[in-house]
Amino acid sequence: MARVKGGTVTRKRRKKILKLAKGYRGSKHLLFKAASAQVMVSYRYAFRDRRATKRNYRSLWIARINAAARINDISYSKLMHGLKVANVDMNRKMLADIAVSDPDGFAALAATAKKALA
Repeated sequence: MARVKGGTVTRKRRKKILKLAKGYRGSKHLLFKAASAQVMVSYRYAFRDRRATKRNYRSLWIARINAAARINDISYSKLMHGLKVANVDMNRKMLADIAVSDPDGFAALAATAKKALA
């Protein structure tokens, strides 16, 4: 009975991990065991941060809307409530884009919100 050496399969598996670990510091891009552990940690970070990115963008949009709203003499929460009452169905991403690129259009939205609240 001949011994089976898993040379090509093992090498392929290890090369795949080492390729993923390219650019890592120290032994983490050279040694399979260290690279494997770091790649798993990196996957966890990537999973976590895909969600964190969504949160970060939402808070950025809210900050931009709030800044533009206060220029138009209304708070963020009152603006959002006023738009809801006026049946203006627009998400924060679009509102933030309008606030940055079209201040006059945003002023019209703010006026709509104020009128709905009054």
